[in-house]
Amino acid sequence: MPKAFQKVYTKLVQITKATVALRADGVGYDEMATVDGRPAQVVKMVGDIVTLQVFPGTEGIPTNAEVVFLGRPPRLTVSDLLAGRFFNAYGDPIDGGADIEGEAVDIGGPSVNPVRRKQPSELIATGIAGIDLNNTLVTGQKIPFFADADQPYNAVLAQVALRAEADKIILGGMGLSNDDYLSFRNTFTEAGALDKIICFINTTDDPPVERLLIPDMACTAAEYFAVEKKEKVLVLLTDMTLYADALAIVSNKMDQIPSKDSMPGSLYSDLAKIYEKAAQFPDGGSITIIAVTTLNEGDITHAIPDNTGYITEGQLFLRRDPDIGKTIIDPFRSLSRLKQLVIGKKTREDHPTVMNTLVRLFADATNAKMKRENGFDLTEYDERCLEFSGGYSEKLLAIDVNISIDEMLDTGWELMSTYFSKTEVGIKESLTDKYWKKA
Repeated sequence: MPKAFQKVYTKLVQITKATVALRADGVGYDEMATVDGRPAQVVKMVGDIVTLQVFPGTEGIPTNAEVVFLGRPPRLTVSDLLAGRFFNAYGDPIDGGADIEGEAVDIGGPSVNPVRRKQPSELIATGIAGIDLNNTLVTGQKIPFFADADQPYNAVLAQVALRAEADKIILGGMGLSNDDYLSFRNTFTEAGALDKIICFINTTDDPPVERLLIPDMACTAAEYFAVEKKEKVLVLLTDMTLYADALAIVSNKMDQIPSKDSMPGSLYSDLAKIYEKAAQFPDGGSITIIAVTTLNEGDITHAIPDNTGYITEGQLFLRRDPDIGKTIIDPFRSLSRLKQLVIGKKTREDHPTVMNTLVRLFADATNAKMKRENGFDLTEYDERCLEFSGGYSEKLLAIDVNISIDEMLDTGWELMSTYFSKTEVGIKESLTDKYWKKA
């Protein structure tokens, strides 16, 4: 039976595939409700006409369906017991474990006030050389992986979850195949890492609209551990393209005029409210967000990656290197705009120089490949660049490389000294005297 404070209505004025509308008063935006027993949320109010998105869909709902407003937005129960657990989009356990006991907190709240943020200054190592060496991340940063649909981006996120130097890892999976879900679960379990990992999962078997709850659930859990427990939290979100597609489903069913690429006009603010949860707090806790945005045939101009690029602080590109047959972090298209806050400060003094020199030499190798493909003769230097390129990709760019930052730098010096002279690399003598390796 509905509680006394809950508002109950029994007359719908409109039904679409994803939404229902009715006349109601005293209702709040984002408020939760049940429609014919199905979970729903207020997404639009015009006068006394209230529109609700029905997460499981509206098929079979009659016009006289009972609508019960719950008087609150969606909530997540937070406590230390979240660690090691798997939940659905509503925060209910899907791992067979007990319900979580703790404090029920509204999800989807505002992002952190800028005056409560501290300038990011702490390194967060992922163990992946293509990130830590060339695109070093800092706590409180927000950055996406841009990847084609056939790239192993979920496998990369799983490895980041296992290797990252963070107190808590929170995974938000949207539209995951059952194979990907089981892969995440088995990987975390077999590695014995569940004590610091929390997962919110929406699979392809679940209603697409439920994906809209996943990022807010993940970020609410992150805020609990970062703010209340002063912990370093890393949030991993995959796939934000499927999240945006769910936004478009609801927008289109509400007859809103679509913007670029059939996305809703609110796409920028919808994405920003998630990414802006990333913050470094003065008291020591932090939330760092790494999200996957899959590309449509590499189209970086599509509305989803385009808007994402304006919000985030760089991007990480995955691509397959045909020379070594492995997926690498592309050093040319990837960028961490905050890396200068930590490289050479929180890492070894030679980090900026080694990073820049290796990428310059890799660019020389790329030019040599173009010369070869166009039938031009290669110089002896070109040949050495090509040999260096294979070693650089294999030992430092491939996503399966798992070494410390100091080992990455040592490997860089070894590659340079193997294929080039001190004069050719152009590094100042004070560093070469200290770090140059004998081939």
